Formats: sequence, structure tokens, C-alpha cells
Amino acid sequence: MKIDLHIHTSPLSACSYIDPQELIQEARRLQLDGICLTEHQVVWDPDEVDKLAAEAGISIFRGNEFTTNQGDILVFGFYEDIKELLIIQDLREKVTAADGYMIVAHPFRGFKTFGIGQLQLTVEQACKRKVLEFVDAVEIGNGKLSPEENNMARKVAEKLGLPGTGGSDAHRVDEVGTWVTVFEKEIESEIELVQELHAGRFRAVKQDR
Repeated sequence: MKIDLHIHTSPLSACSYIDPQELIQEARRLQLDGICLTEHQVVWDPDEVDKLAAEAGISIFRGNEFTTNQGDILVFGFYEDIKELLIIQDLREKVTAADGYMIVAHPFRGFKTFGIGQLQLTVEQACKRKVLEFVDAVEIGNGKLSPEENNMARKVAEKLGLPGTGGSDAHRVDEVGTWVTVFEKEIESEIELVQELHAGRFRAVKQDR
């Protein structure tokens, strides 16, 4: 089952230009099996998502992208609406209590732009990022990042033995589906999505549009 785990839409993420109906049309054109609405610091109303999904003919799941003191975290299975900056340890405690799942988003975004690449950042050094102590998985395929940035995330995930996920991080319709997460089993609910994430039965895949 092919799911884009990281998408922002215009009603709830001010930085996005994606209308939900246009998103659905594009997801169907790309033959995605599911999409995840991971807005910034806000969770979709479940009734609205159910209505969208019924009209869409594809699975639509809710997530959230929280801003923490250690970077951005994609969270599934935890639906508390928290607006303020979070301490990563506090978020980990809340998500664990809900049996949710945490993925560090774009963990090495800009590491070459800001000169770290010139300092020859090694995988071993990259593995020491504090955020990696608190997450269940690493986003190793992000549609907004360069191959080098995604590759560093992949190497770090492999070194630490953490699973790797893929998502477009789309803010425009033409960005949807650039990276996806392919699950081994069919997923019909948000509960099943979290169960399959915990089970690790998935892989990140880059897609041609």
C-alpha cells in the first residue's frame, strides 16, 4: 500500500497552497493508495477527514507535524492539539502514553547549505543529534530535500537501526507523491496505520511524477 506520509494543505497550514480537493485528484492520478494530512501544529477534525475520504475513494489519515526544541517531528496516533513549541522529551512522553509513533522530519535539511558539509560531517557525528534518541523512525525520503540531504538521513537511520519513511512534504499540488512509504499490508484505519508503523512493515520509495 503506497502512502504519502507528509502533506500540508491550505486550510490548516498557512504555508501551503494545496486545496484538499486538488490534493485528492492528484493523489488519484498518481495512483496513491493513501495520503496523510500532517499540518503544522494542528490536527484535522476526524469527521471532516471521513467526509473527504468517502468522496475521494482513497484512504486519508491524520497526522501532525510538531515543532520541538530539537526540530520538526511527524506524529501519528496522538491527536492532542498543541500550538506551542514543545520540548522533545515532553512530546515523547505524551506520544508514548497514546501508543503513537514519532518520525523525525527532514533531519538534515540544509546541512550542506550552512557549511556543515564543508566541515565533512560524518555519519557518526550526524548520529549524535539529540532528536534521534527520542524518535521511532527517520524520514529518509523528503520531497523538498536534495539527494545528499536524504542520503545522509538514510545512512544515519541505517547506522542507528531505525526504520526509514518517505513523504513528499508537499506544499503545492505538483509536489505530491515525490516520496512515499510503501506498506506491506492494506491499511484501513489510523489505528492500523500506527500498528504497521510500529511493526516496521514498510519502506521509503522515491517516485517519478
